[in-house]
Amino acid sequence: MQCELCGAPIVGPSKTIQIEGAELCVCVRCAKHGTEVQQPRRKGAPQKKPGLAAPQARRRPRDVFDLMEGEIVDDYADRIRAAREGKEWSTLDLAQAIKERELLVKKIEKGDLIPEDDVRRKLEKALGIRLIDSTEDSTSTGGPGRVTMTVGDVISFKKSRK
Repeated sequence: MQCELCGAPIVGPSKTIQIEGAELCVCVRCAKHGTEVQQPRRKGAPQKKPGLAAPQARRRPRDVFDLMEGEIVDDYADRIRAAREGKEWSTLDLAQAIKERELLVKKIEKGDLIPEDDVRRKLEKALGIRLIDSTEDSTSTGGPGRVTMTVGDVISFKKSRK
């Protein structure tokens, strides 16, 4: 598990703190930057009973950030329109190719609607384009060993200037 403030691996118990309304799971060193939040104890926690098989390993809870592939690019509407026109397709042709409604395609091309992940994947596959600005793409352009800044770096930087 990584500290959500400094990005360092958390060794030992983690702390849940609140900074400006956001709850973060942080390491012991970063806990001083916020107010510690007490986690409520679960009632009815399963107890060990003699004679039963060994308990199964606890699964790590799914994190929302594990599901994120990256952020959609700002010019997604222009990219979709240009790729569609490059294939000489109408909006109806594209809608039929991805098995969605034409109205949805029109709204996405106008920029009125950000496509959901499943629609985005269909568009990328049908048009042969990328609509995600993934973190791998941005870090790979910086060269080998590039380090990105975290919130903890900014906090440390401001404190060292005083």
